[in-house]
Amino acid sequence: MTLGRRQLMIGGLALTGLAGCAGLPRGTEPLKVALLGQALIEHAPSADEWPGRPAIAARLAQADVVFTNLETVIRGSRAGAPTRELLTLHAAGPEILEALKSVDVGLLTTANNHAFDLGSGGILDTLAALRAAGLPTSGSGADIAEASAPAFLATPAGRVAVVGFATGKVREGGMATETRPGVNELRRNADGTLHTGDEARIIGAIRQAAATADLVIACHHNHDWEPDNALVPAWQQAFARRCVDAGGDVFAGHGSPLPQGMGVYRGRPLLYGLGNFIFQTEKVAGSYPPDAWTSVMAHVTRHADGRLETALNAITMNETGLGGDDDLATRGFPSLASSLETAMILDRIDRLSRPLGGQVVVTASGGRLQTAA
Repeated sequence: MTLGRRQLMIGGLALTGLAGCAGLPRGTEPLKVALLGQALIEHAPSADEWPGRPAIAARLAQADVVFTNLETVIRGSRAGAPTRELLTLHAAGPEILEALKSVDVGLLTTANNHAFDLGSGGILDTLAALRAAGLPTSGSGADIAEASAPAFLATPAGRVAVVGFATGKVREGGMATETRPGVNELRRNADGTLHTGDEARIIGAIRQAAATADLVIACHHNHDWEPDNALVPAWQQAFARRCVDAGGDVFAGHGSPLPQGMGVYRGRPLLYGLGNFIFQTEKVAGSYPPDAWTSVMAHVTRHADGRLETALNAITMNETGLGGDDDLATRGFPSLASSLETAMILDRIDRLSRPLGGQVVVTASGGRLQTAA
């Protein structure tokens, strides 16, 4: 794959040691971060198998950092027995990481309910593959200290950090401990309150990240849904605000396959549910509602004065593979939505956002998130 100028510059920073430490000039240029829905990718496509990739790549090339949640385990020599039925087992070879890098994905979280699909060994194999591919990640690790630590990516425009954590449907044994690989889990108690120790650990990591980063993403993969999983639970809204109070600049949510609403708190975007970016589920067509095959790419710009702006591009994913219902290898790849599709997708997100304090306005180039009128 041919590397672009921006990728080469970032690679140079990594080689000189700047990608893992502070020291880049702050606030001299706008810092642009693109936040994507979750990447459930099991097959690396050829050029013909992802027809929407050129337009997606061109839009994402305008960002300094492109971020997603990887909902796939990378198979390796330490993989254990599957911890779930094969229909919902998400695993693939390391070649899928090159597919993500082909659209400039450079920062990840691996905190989700599928990180443990091949046991503790699968977590270690995934982390090793990400390191080999040069992709920083947060949210899982060899122990709880590594799983809860922020990940950083430095660019000429500034340094971006992410803290990843997950709630709900993490299988027994899947949470990282002091002696066991696993996920950075935010648990809820029987009475609905959040586990105090988990809260403190995550908030502490966000504060740590904010001390040296120009923009901090708090990424929550949540499967503890409301009965209508298009709605955002009140407890998650409250925790998102706590993340901002601790120094988070963007709250990015994944977990629900449906895009959820958005809010604004203290000028910071609360992107509660970004849905899917790549959705290669093996369930038969019709298993998910049509909205699961739509989403947005959120482009957050941090200006020199600290002000954040959030622009939105609507996307659609093909529920049927290019070769028909049995062609799962080409299923679920994104394309930029048409003008009509964009209006419908953003209108739905706007209606969900109003009760959350956000408003989505359609623009000539897509949409914009602002505080509700």
